[in-house]
Amino acid sequence: MSDPAPPVAVAPPLERARPRLGVFKFASCDGCQLTLLDCEDELLGIADELEIAHFLEASSHVATGPYDLSLVEGSITTAEDAERIRRIRAESRHLVTIGACATAGGVQALRNYAHVTEYLETVYARPDYIETLATSTPISAHVPVDFELRGCPIDRTQLLEVITAFLAGRKPGIPNHSVCFSCKRRGTVCVTVAHGTPCLGPVTHAGCGAICPAYGRGCYGCFGPAGTTNLPALIPLLHRDGMSDADIGRFLHTFNVTAFVAVEEEDRS
Repeated sequence: MSDPAPPVAVAPPLERARPRLGVFKFASCDGCQLTLLDCEDELLGIADELEIAHFLEASSHVATGPYDLSLVEGSITTAEDAERIRRIRAESRHLVTIGACATAGGVQALRNYAHVTEYLETVYARPDYIETLATSTPISAHVPVDFELRGCPIDRTQLLEVITAFLAGRKPGIPNHSVCFSCKRRGTVCVTVAHGTPCLGPVTHAGCGAICPAYGRGCYGCFGPAGTTNLPALIPLLHRDGMSDADIGRFLHTFNVTAFVAVEEEDRS
């Protein structure tokens, strides 16, 4: 009887290469990066599917590119910023901007409509030490962007949807309608119709779940303009609710000032 054949050696399964995630910050308050950290339990699942290669808000460990997905918070306000975002874009297969600063220049873009030199001289004891551009601009003004996630800050559910969509190789299912739709879905009485409260809900991108109207406050546009807006039709309603033209200007010129200004200019043209 012949000897039994020796056992066949089976190679261990190859470890699956995980997509690499980079999270980067420019001029901002860090709130949108904190939204990712606030995902808590979901973040553990993300970490199983993605290699978090660069995320200084979470870890001092930094791995160089390339990155399969880069999330970018903040606006471009210095020449160094402009150079750095070009490097990040070159190292990123997909680049997603997160938050009002990255998608519209942020509240700091109010400087675009004033003299930045006057601001510097008012705020800083030695303005000659400050190197800055005259404007604060969104990331898309400097490099191609694959997707923009609105909000100040962004919504955690929408952020998870964007990351999940990337892992699944599909387009993110982010709604493009206005906050008014969200009010109707949650059964919130219109604060403008019922109480005469000024509200930007009809022209603001949904995503917050209509939190402010649910608590009796008017929407103040923290997610920027909706996909389709009719700003000229809203102005008379705001006048009716007691707002002057100056009041309306201040109402629109906050977190997403450049985005709403673009809508105003398009309506005028």
